[in-house]
Amino acid sequence: MAVATAAVPNDLESFWMPFTANRQFKAKPRLLVGAKDMHYTTHDGRQVLDGSAGLWCVNAGHCRQPIVDAIQKQAAEMDFAPTFQMGHPKAFEFAARLAHLAPGDLNHVFFANSGSEAVDTALKIAIAYHRARGEGARTRLIGRERGYHGVGFGGISVGGIVSNRKVFGPLLAGVDHLPHTHSLKDMAFSKGQPAWGAHLADELERIVALHDASTIAAVIVEPVAGSTGVLIPPQGYLQKLRTICDKHGILLIFDEVICGFGRTGSAFGAETFGVLPDMMTTAKGLTNAAVPAAAVFTRKHVHEAFMSGPEHMIELFHGYTYSAHALACAAGIATLDLYRDEGIFENARALSPYWEDAVHSLKGVKNIIDIRNIGIMAGIELSARADGPGKRGYDVFVKAYENGLMCRLTGDTLALSPPLILNKGHIDEIFDILKKTIESVD
Repeated sequence: MAVATAAVPNDLESFWMPFTANRQFKAKPRLLVGAKDMHYTTHDGRQVLDGSAGLWCVNAGHCRQPIVDAIQKQAAEMDFAPTFQMGHPKAFEFAARLAHLAPGDLNHVFFANSGSEAVDTALKIAIAYHRARGEGARTRLIGRERGYHGVGFGGISVGGIVSNRKVFGPLLAGVDHLPHTHSLKDMAFSKGQPAWGAHLADELERIVALHDASTIAAVIVEPVAGSTGVLIPPQGYLQKLRTICDKHGILLIFDEVICGFGRTGSAFGAETFGVLPDMMTTAKGLTNAAVPAAAVFTRKHVHEAFMSGPEHMIELFHGYTYSAHALACAAGIATLDLYRDEGIFENARALSPYWEDAVHSLKGVKNIIDIRNIGIMAGIELSARADGPGKRGYDVFVKAYENGLMCRLTGDTLALSPPLILNKGHIDEIFDILKKTIESVD
């Protein structure tokens, strides 16, 4: 006897969308129904050039068959295996491959599932590291204004984007912030790393003097601050942070969730800028976003601080059900193969000068007040309209989508970070559409 079933509703109301003006979106939705390589397909059948690699994450392009095949094979072979007191081979293979790729002695990997989880993991490891070494008073964490470190309570505490923090209460205690590194007056239209601003790292000495080094566990910064509008580190700035942290025994954490896996022209921003952190958080390009995953890299001395005491004792009481998920590891290994076999990082590095010239060709276009670039990423800042900040940027964002280009939006700054399989033709198309779009919006 057939069982009657209720019709499945197909409307927009039930999904509470993240980081979205829900009412505005649902009045005129932008729905993506397919993707391949450099393009999305919209619900009305248009091809849209992906100028943002999804959310900074599809570095090897969309729906790459080797990754699809790896996920399908793994799902049929073993869908899930716990990694609490158990293991599966691909977790160890993936970690070893990542350790080989990472700079210096960042050779131990703790898996999580998102950039937010990676950041909270790194912050906890930092505090626990000092305790393991007999410096349990080191619990203070130092972030940076305009920094984005995900949306966990640890991440928004060390983060410095006001809208992400202001409605969620007092957040973590014992957190301070460095000043951000952006100055329109001193940096506007810099190509690559600005010459001005290294001195801003000296603010860490003031913070140390205020709190005393014996209370500070770690400093966390993005090598390039992506979500706040692509803020490029001044020449010498990250080197100064490294020197000051070494001087005072403070761990330095690089949040490479955006910078990692080729975005700056090297495997990691740490390599591009020549600074080795003590820990490095990654996600996004880790698996080409095909399966959610994240990884925290730690240097040898950080890992070894925990490897003491009785061997039967758990060294770190931390982890996630889906840490090193079998499908994520399969996707990640296939992604690393693509990066290597197709020379995707090398392609990004080779195209960076052409990208820079194309980005800065927009200088002089009406309402553009700054352009910032590094590797294959760029921020294009527009002047705010009299009727409110963010409105001009939003209009350009929507119009660009209608014209066949998807980009990211932060206030009045457009962010570009296309898949790293792009070619010169894609670059020309991106900036041709963007120029025409900006010129068409009042």
